[in-house]
Amino acid sequence: MVGLGRMGSGMTERLRNAGHEVMTFDPNVESTAGSLAELTQQLEPPRHVWLMIPAGPITEQAFQELLGLLEAGDAIVDGGNSNFRDSQQRARDAAGRGLHFVDVGVSGGVWGLREGFALMAGGDPEPIQRLAAIFEALAPQGGFAHVGPSGAGHFVKMVHNGVEYGLMQAYAEGFDLMQASEFDLDLAAVAEMWRHGSVVRSWLLDLLARALEEDPRLEGIKGYVEDSGEGRWTVEQAIETAVPLHVITAALYARFASRQDESFAAKVNAALRNQFGGHAVRSN
Repeated sequence: MVGLGRMGSGMTERLRNAGHEVMTFDPNVESTAGSLAELTQQLEPPRHVWLMIPAGPITEQAFQELLGLLEAGDAIVDGGNSNFRDSQQRARDAAGRGLHFVDVGVSGGVWGLREGFALMAGGDPEPIQRLAAIFEALAPQGGFAHVGPSGAGHFVKMVHNGVEYGLMQAYAEGFDLMQASEFDLDLAAVAEMWRHGSVVRSWLLDLLARALEEDPRLEGIKGYVEDSGEGRWTVEQAIETAVPLHVITAALYARFASRQDESFAAKVNAALRNQFGGHAVRSN
């Protein structure tokens, strides 16, 4: 396991709890190896190296280094949130060296250690079959699927995260409306009640109920919402394939809006109302 952050550490512990021996490398924390080269020497062929590191240059650097360290028949697994096009190219590069490449979308967050990780794998059947015991240990029952060829795992995870954006935004808007209403609603109680029998119950709602119980008005949280890339890629793919994604696109834009202390677009609107209708404007 390369990368012992929030996800990688939980996955490593879950695998060890299931009886697997896992060698690790992470330059920022204590691990069993001091380098990728040392890590590969700790493994017996056929080797399986699972990357749980940030997508982009860091993953590409580790992947390229492993191409020169591993031997024919070994496998590289990328469990990060890489772009599926990058995964398709890495599969081709690996095949050129006689190596296997498996892209695995991983969902579960910090709760994965206890609840299990949902795994969406793309790649050839042979390395995926060899890794079956690992997937079984990591995932809850029914939580693993070989979804298609190389790139498909990260593509399905990309869409998964786009759907997540939409679901989160729907909850956010609903609770925003309730907190602004004339009623003095106990939002934590509403969230808790919705968890039991309602058609909108979900794990995200479970987490919202937990957050509201800890901080009923979320006063300790700044309303600044980042995005890690998958939502953008989902919308880009929708544009490329001419598939309308109204909710997911709006949810992505809502995240952009959350980062503006004061929108210039809003200033333009105020200025225009003043110009054509003489409507008053508020000064800073």
